[in-house]
Amino acid sequence: MHLNFIDIIEIIGTFSFAVSGAFAAMEKNLDPFGILIIAFATAIGGGTIRDLLIGSFPVAWLKNSNAAWAIFGGAISSLFFGRHLKLIHKLLFLFDALGLGLFTVIGLEKGLAFHLSNPVCVALGTITGCFGGVLRDVMLNNVPLIFHKEFYASASILGASGYFLLVSLNISEDVAGISAMMSIVVIRLLAVRYNWTLPKFYV
Repeated sequence: MHLNFIDIIEIIGTFSFAVSGAFAAMEKNLDPFGILIIAFATAIGGGTIRDLLIGSFPVAWLKNSNAAWAIFGGAISSLFFGRHLKLIHKLLFLFDALGLGLFTVIGLEKGLAFHLSNPVCVALGTITGCFGGVLRDVMLNNVPLIFHKEFYASASILGASGYFLLVSLNISEDVAGISAMMSIVVIRLLAVRYNWTLPKFYV
């Protein structure tokens, strides 16, 4: 089976978000079924909302068995190795940052495939990258990260916008996509490392 650039990043992104969701569920001491459900919601939540918004039916994960296998593999891997991972919080964060970057580009590319405007594509990329995490946090009774003052959705928006800047400079779409993913991950890592926050406009 031939896999193009988008197929590959979708598999990696799905696996990364599934692991992120599974680790978060394990921290709440959920049973294996609960862990699988949270992993599933985290991995496909943003993409499902994106497809519903643009009228792409059936939604992407229903047409792609690779997504189900990636989610299952991510959840099982987390269950198998979870008890032996001393740095579970750091791993959770790294997988979440990687998934954010990868899924943002997937959503952006989906918008381009539907010939939508650049700002709408940025919004779709942000939804794809962020809203699986929103579902995860809501289901686990946590305040979603996207609603915190941290750079999360902001990293997604900046990276997606950078994609169009690179394309306008005649950089190939594949290189621009990889650069956008890496920039989102780096921004997210630096934001947490140096405690970057958005300014408050209220007391």
